[in-house]
Amino acid sequence: MKPFLLTLFICASLFVSAQSAKLILPSGETQVKVLKFYPNPAISQINFEFRKSFDKGYVLQIYNFIGKKVSETTSLTSKTSIPLTDFYRGVYIFQLRDKTGRIVESGKFQVVK
Repeated sequence: MKPFLLTLFICASLFVSAQSAKLILPSGETQVKVLKFYPNPAISQINFEFRKSFDKGYVLQIYNFIGKKVSETTSLTSKTSIPLTDFYRGVYIFQLRDKTGRIVESGKFQVVK
């Protein structure tokens, strides 16, 4: 049963990350995604690329699956690569925050080593 649930979870994670660049909010509005991230699943590094211009005050935070912050990047460029050498195999959640701390975008990716 456990392998089936793990496979189902991984497939669902991949499906969510492969969705289009628009996010439908509960109010029915759509919001264009700010970031594109690849590859997913990742092995040695993950790339975050801004779709258009971005605010220099953004902060990219990465959390492991149990909620512990494992990375925080404040000096973002239009294409930022995060090395995954200190990351364990598993699912990670990223949050892009503005200078007030509000979450602009979030998502998840998988590390496979």
